Amino acid sequence: MLELRRVSTGYEAVDVIHDIDLTVNGAEIVALVGANGAGKSTLVKTISGILPLRRGEIVLDGKRIDGESPRARVLAGIAQVPEGRQVFGGLTVRENLRLGAYARDTESDAAALEAAIGRIGELFPVLLRRMDEPAGNLSGGQQQMLAIGRGLMAEPRILVLDEPSLGLAPVLVAEIFRLIAGLRNQGRGILLSEQNARLSLAIADRAYVIENGRVTLSGTGKELLDNTEVAERYLGVGKGVSVADAHRHAELVAKLKGALGT
Repeated sequence: MLELRRVSTGYEAVDVIHDIDLTVNGAEIVALVGANGAGKSTLVKTISGILPLRRGEIVLDGKRIDGESPRARVLAGIAQVPEGRQVFGGLTVRENLRLGAYARDTESDAAALEAAIGRIGELFPVLLRRMDEPAGNLSGGQQQMLAIGRGLMAEPRILVLDEPSLGLAPVLVAEIFRLIAGLRNQGRGILLSEQNARLSLAIADRAYVIENGRVTLSGTGKELLDNTEVAERYLGVGKGVSVADAHRHAELVAKLKGALGT
């Protein structure tokens, strides 16, 4: 289990997130919902060790990790899939996946590394067919699959996803969310930082709403979908989108979720 206890941090002299408490258990999806600039990406970077903690504690399976390096956190079981995918376009799909295992001692065991790549290929068949092509040749959705696959190469217990739907067409967004819902079935905890509140809450077991760097609401995904305040602020209700429309969008992913048995 990942726990954040009274976590605060920021940039230079300014705190961006303030006293955040949050938990992510195995085999569950936890969504972070909030507007652009609310502090979601700052929180994600703090969990991964890219941004240093100022106050509070980050605990994984009962052990504090907030003083550990990003590499040590990967080895402990936390992997981040960054915003904007950030694949290496000049490297092949296979080479990008190999980079995801850099922290693990797999270079000395080529068979184990290839087996791990094969498992990613089973999860994302389109990548299996394009293993030897430059990643820059992939579509945006395929690059997002590659970024997720690269994160999974670290064999994390907690996978942190930062804005996985950014820049994708709606049909690809639905596919990516279906794949994310499926990862929970593998026993991993998923922390999903995402501006698309409707789809996030539709597949989330639990969720936290972040405003101005603070958690203002929390509950199950369904509870927050049904919350009038959340609907008005994050689901477009009151801005030309009805509650029924918002729920129809959520039901689309709920059907995908049901098809996966999640």
